[in-house]
Amino acid sequence: MKPIVAVLGSLNMDFVVSVDVLPAPGQTVLGSGFQMIPGGKGANQACACGRLGEGAVFTRMAGRVGYDLFADHLKASLAAAGVDVSAVHATKAQPTGVALIWVDREGQNSIVVASGANHEIAPADAAALRHVFRDASYALFQLETPLQAVQAAMLVAREEGARTILDPAPAQPLPPNVLSLVDILTPNETEALLLLGKPPGAISQTEAPQVGRALRSQLGVETVVLKLGGGGCLWMNEKETIATPAFPVTAVDSTAAGDTFNGALAIALAEGKPVPEALRFANAAAGLSVTKIGAQASIPPRADVFKLLS
Repeated sequence: MKPIVAVLGSLNMDFVVSVDVLPAPGQTVLGSGFQMIPGGKGANQACACGRLGEGAVFTRMAGRVGYDLFADHLKASLAAAGVDVSAVHATKAQPTGVALIWVDREGQNSIVVASGANHEIAPADAAALRHVFRDASYALFQLETPLQAVQAAMLVAREEGARTILDPAPAQPLPPNVLSLVDILTPNETEALLLLGKPPGAISQTEAPQVGRALRSQLGVETVVLKLGGGGCLWMNEKETIATPAFPVTAVDSTAAGDTFNGALAIALAEGKPVPEALRFANAAAGLSVTKIGAQASIPPRADVFKLLS
């Protein structure tokens, strides 16, 4: 039987426009290259798991969409990546979520999300999703769905024997009753500093171990994986600290790089790869993803990642 990875999270249709510079408040800029691309942090991570786990790991996705054309496109994109979408249900209460994304010439982005149906996931739904987490080795979560629903679902995932991976994005403070259910926390620099009550900024590689230790001690999380963009990543728990460099690439669009990293990490760990190998696999997948425009459109196939690793 193949290992299983489960994902609960958001599904959005992304409207992406390329710009020379990101607009300042009150400023209008001219854009080009409009694209409509399937996205949403949950769906991105599920797509990454499906595409990167091809032939080796089975992926299930749970979430909410509306009764509209966007819902059909989002489910079709995931199914094409090999993801089981039978637990992605439609609601009449809200339309499918959308994200408005501007990407500048340096590959940096600015994003506004209208969550729509994603906010219709309720804590009471967790029990009905138990089958999604059954037999799963790892379960992925993010914060574009209601926090109480995430908490309830993580508890069910834990009860079913899955190890939980939480991407604390969009950045927000997290209460102890949520953090106590997290096995692996994967913040980027902004999220890590917010969780520590510090102002946003870059984290150097020399500062990263101190930040990782602070996250573990203050939040009580077993394992922290600090995502440092071009600086690679840092895995830290009581047993080991592993720094893994990024692969040198030319960034075009950083959208979904973190989601690709999380999906790749879950796939590699579910396959039983040693942690250093799993981190290299995740860094390679994330590195390839920033070389293309879009969220799910940028997630590389498994063969491309192995080619970069070889």
